[in-house]
Amino acid sequence: MKAPTFTILAEGVFGVVTAKTAASAVRYLPDRVLSVVDTRFAGQTVNDALGFGGDIPIFATLSEVLELEPKPEALLVGIAPQGGALPEEWRSMVHAALHAGLDVWSGLHTFLSEDPDLASHAAEHGCQLVDLRKPPDDLVVATGKAQQTAALRVLTIGSDCNSGKMTTAIELKRGLEKVGLQAGFGATGQTGILLEGSGIAVDAVVADFIAGAAERLTLEADNGADVILVEGQGSLMHPGYSGVTLGLLHGAIPQAMILTWVPNRPNIYGSNHDWVKLPDLDEVIECYERTLSWICPDVEGQVIGVSCATYDMDEEAARSAVEHARNMTGLPATDPVRFGVEPLAEAIRDTWEAVVVNG
Repeated sequence: MKAPTFTILAEGVFGVVTAKTAASAVRYLPDRVLSVVDTRFAGQTVNDALGFGGDIPIFATLSEVLELEPKPEALLVGIAPQGGALPEEWRSMVHAALHAGLDVWSGLHTFLSEDPDLASHAAEHGCQLVDLRKPPDDLVVATGKAQQTAALRVLTIGSDCNSGKMTTAIELKRGLEKVGLQAGFGATGQTGILLEGSGIAVDAVVADFIAGAAERLTLEADNGADVILVEGQGSLMHPGYSGVTLGLLHGAIPQAMILTWVPNRPNIYGSNHDWVKLPDLDEVIECYERTLSWICPDVEGQVIGVSCATYDMDEEAARSAVEHARNMTGLPATDPVRFGVEPLAEAIRDTWEAVVVNG
């Protein structure tokens, strides 16, 4: 599933945290993103708004975008908020995109293809509604087969949701290729699927089959790979999303884990859950390793590095946070976007050599 050229709809929310799908498309699919729609930044570039992304223009209206050449092939809904519904004020813009012959891609929990109004408009104008989050209908309960992979299984995990698990996995894939290792990728969220062209959005899967979905993705990514990177979701610490995290953990059965952490966040993400204080990093690590051991006491399953999301910190504070992570855990740590992914890639390479080559 190759991504078309997009204009991204992010009206009123374009930002690294508030529109993760949009920001990730700009960062990792820059040749496919032609423009962004958000009145707040109209006339500016994505670099002006995000601090990266180059000179991709931002417009106030979709009609302005449709007057340009080349015209985008699709509209990308740039958000995936809690609850996951299409904002009603965006519906008219989706209509306009369909009327102009644009496909519409979405990672929302609410499937646009099952919306009678939008489906009718799409059919009338010969357009596709692509729901990135829609899971396959033939999933099964996990059986532990992930342990049969020839490649090293690595899962990105989080001290919280929205902490950089997908970004870390994407950066690791690139970093491992630079040190000579072929990395397979199991995309488990709408943005990872958008970037990789395949995957299963596990937070849209019936609970009994989440681990089975993770198992399928892990086995599929084993094809000729040295390392399998499974994109994590949620957090064992998060009361809203811990179920999907547990399913991934017990489906992928990782031999190594990379923990993601937001240094400036003392409490769980989300206004409905911010009454939960985040534990120290060493406690988070112990929790993940112990939880994996419930089903696989013989699997190493250790956390081998920490990925720090320091996007909201200045340089000095960011370096201090990375150093704190190293000192507290005794593990390699870095912000893979800001300071490079090399320490984490090297930790995975060393683990691969120990477990796969010499194990």
